[in-house]
Amino acid sequence: EERGNDAKGLKPAVVLDVDETVLDNSPYQARLVRDGKEYDELTWDQWVAEKKAKAIPGVVDFAKAANAKGVTLLYISNRAVHLKDATLANLREQGLPVADDSVFLGLGTVVPGCEQNGSEKNCRRRLAGQKYRVLMQFGDQLGDFVEVTANTNEGRDALLQQYHDWFGERWWMLPNPTYGGFEPAQFNNDYSQSRQVRHDAKRAALDYAP
Repeated sequence: EERGNDAKGLKPAVVLDVDETVLDNSPYQARLVRDGKEYDELTWDQWVAEKKAKAIPGVVDFAKAANAKGVTLLYISNRAVHLKDATLANLREQGLPVADDSVFLGLGTVVPGCEQNGSEKNCRRRLAGQKYRVLMQFGDQLGDFVEVTANTNEGRDALLQQYHDWFGERWWMLPNPTYGGFEPAQFNNDYSQSRQVRHDAKRAALDYAP
């Protein structure tokens, strides 16, 4: 719905998020647990540079099948643009079709006429829609599909209700058991709080089995 032009005559494409949609970063998460650390840009950049992430089961077969039918694979990721080379190399090593460097739209991609709002992907989705007829979108976060203007439980639920019928028709979401935008929603997106306070807020939100 972010398209501002007619899709008729445009080449078909499928939009894929990268992390936990195409590439599995659970070894990085396990490393953080082992070392008693939280995510930070330094350790993340080091992990990406290692190019050790494996493909999510099934994604290579799907991507190759789409590519064989003339569908371009677009990778709209919140990996920063300076990680493009390492990311594309990792994708290629795992067997993912990569037409050229332009198919990676990382965080920091400049989209003329569209103001970037934090890590939201709406500008990059708009750019994709200007160049391609997007058939399907895949991701593991709500923000991979729509702009999350209010990252609260209520705001997220409202978006899920609004776009309920799109899931399984236009959008496909993969489960992510390790992290997501739902986490900061539990502590009002306030990272200035101590790690323990944030941890306690997330524990308090758990739905325990009786």
